[in-house]
Amino acid sequence: MKDMRPGGRMWQLYKMGGITPAITSMFDVQSAQQMAFIRSMLKEQRKNSLYDIPLHSMELVVFDLETTGFSPYNGDEIVSFGAVSVVGGDVQYDHTYYSVVNPKRKIPEEIVELTGITNEMAAGAPDLIQVLREFLEFVQQKVLVAHATGHDKNFLNAALWKTSKVSLSHRVMDTMMIAKWLMPKRKNYSLDALLDEYGIPVTQRHHALEDSLMTARLWSCFMKEIQSRQVDTLGDLYALLSHH
Repeated sequence: MKDMRPGGRMWQLYKMGGITPAITSMFDVQSAQQMAFIRSMLKEQRKNSLYDIPLHSMELVVFDLETTGFSPYNGDEIVSFGAVSVVGGDVQYDHTYYSVVNPKRKIPEEIVELTGITNEMAAGAPDLIQVLREFLEFVQQKVLVAHATGHDKNFLNAALWKTSKVSLSHRVMDTMMIAKWLMPKRKNYSLDALLDEYGIPVTQRHHALEDSLMTARLWSCFMKEIQSRQVDTLGDLYALLSHH
């Protein structure tokens, strides 16, 4: 990919907006098409207001990322995406997404052991921009949900900026924040602790799809408690969480 530093020709073309023929000529056609799709999808998402959607019928996507480390701005990369659709509190087990990503760098041994993703597996996996496009096609305009969202949002935003010079515009709900609101006296809000609290079987931790499925089951449990407190819309939930 060409130099995207501020002041360069590519940067100026981006600031002018869109994927122009000039930009396309600097990339292979497939990458340019994927970039155009990502930018269009996120631009469209900014127009949507979801605050009035009833929680019992809201369509959302629970997702998880596995990465080579903790810092996307110091060389760490995404190695896998996992996601599952949920409607209200019903997990859509037949509508999932999973892909390993080629991080273009060596995966540390401890991450190989943790995730089961080997350097050989990653070498044969799709590039980041292709997986981002597939992930956003899966998500569409839905609300995103993850556990302890800071890590995943940082990596997702870094990936979107690196590949397409855009930032995530989707609403993202954090199941850890919801747990703190529902159970303010708890001392441990880790995913493992909450799965144990709600009797949700632990299948395969640190696998992006399996973690997404377990977090989706946790969301389903939370939905029952949220609705019992007469919280009816996404806007209602945001308002309550903003005070915690």
